[in-house]
Amino acid sequence: MKKWIVRILVAVVVLIFVGMLVMPKAPQAAYYQNAPRPMVIAHQGGDGLWPSNTLFAFEHAAELGVDVLEMDIHATKDGILVVSHDETVDRLTDGEGLIKEKSLAEVQSYDAAYDWSPLDDGAEYPYRGQGITIPTLESVFERFPDYRMNIEIKQAEPSIAQPFCDLIRKHGMEDKVLVASFKDEALAEFREICPEVATSGSRGQIKPFIYMHLVFLGRLYPPNFSAVQLPIEDSGITLLTSRFVKVAHARGLWVDAWTIDDPAEMRMLIEIGVDGIITDRPDLLMEVLGR
Repeated sequence: MKKWIVRILVAVVVLIFVGMLVMPKAPQAAYYQNAPRPMVIAHQGGDGLWPSNTLFAFEHAAELGVDVLEMDIHATKDGILVVSHDETVDRLTDGEGLIKEKSLAEVQSYDAAYDWSPLDDGAEYPYRGQGITIPTLESVFERFPDYRMNIEIKQAEPSIAQPFCDLIRKHGMEDKVLVASFKDEALAEFREICPEVATSGSRGQIKPFIYMHLVFLGRLYPPNFSAVQLPIEDSGITLLTSRFVKVAHARGLWVDAWTIDDPAEMRMLIEIGVDGIITDRPDLLMEVLGR
C-alpha cells in the first residue's frame, strides 16, 4: 500500500513538472521591450496631484518623468472616445449625465477640474475655471506619441472595441498600449479585434490564476494575456507576495500593483520584485526610486 502511495505521489509530481514545461506562457509583448523595472505608472495621470484623466495631468506626469500614463475610456453619443474614469460627468465636472448620451461638444463644455480637490475635505479647488476639459483619446495619442499608456476599457455597452483598435492602429500605438478592463467580455472582444496589442488579465481570468497559485499549482496556469494588475490584498487575502511574483514571472507575466500611494508599501513591492506600480502619487514613487 505504501509503495502505491509513493508511486502515485511520484506520478503527480512528474505530471506537474511536465505540465510546467508544456503549458504555454504569456504572449510576449513589444509593449514591455526595454521597459524599466519597476515602471512608474501614473494613475489617471496622477489623481492625487492633478485633475484626473486630463491632458493637464498627463503633461505634468510626463514632466515628472513617469514611465506610463494610465487612463480610462468611454465613448460619446457621436462615437468619439474620451478619457474619463466614470460613465457620467457628475463627480468631477460642473455637468451631469452619462457620457454616452452626450455629444463630444457637450462633454467638453464642462470644467473637468471643477470638483477635483487635493484635500480630502474638498476645501480647495485649485484648478477650477482654467479651461481644463475632458480630452479625447486621440488628443492624448497626438500629444504623447512616444509614451507607454495603460488604458482601461470602462464602457462595455455599446462596445467601443473596434473604434479603440482603429485609433490605436491609426496612430501606430500598437507597441505603446496595454489594454485593461474589469469586464471579461469587453477584453475578450478587444483581443479578438486587436490581437497585436498587449492586454492584462480581466478579473475572471486572474481569479483562477490566484486560486491555482494558492494551492501551489500556479505554474500550470496558461495565460493568454501579458500582465496581472492587482491590489496588495483583497477580501483579507494578501495577493502580492514574493512567491506570487515569482510564479507570475515563471508564467511570463508582468505584475503591476494598484493603487499604491504609501511609500512604505512602494518599498515593499519593489523588494518583492513587482514590475510596475500604479499610483496617484507618482512624485512619491519617483522619490522612493531615487529618480
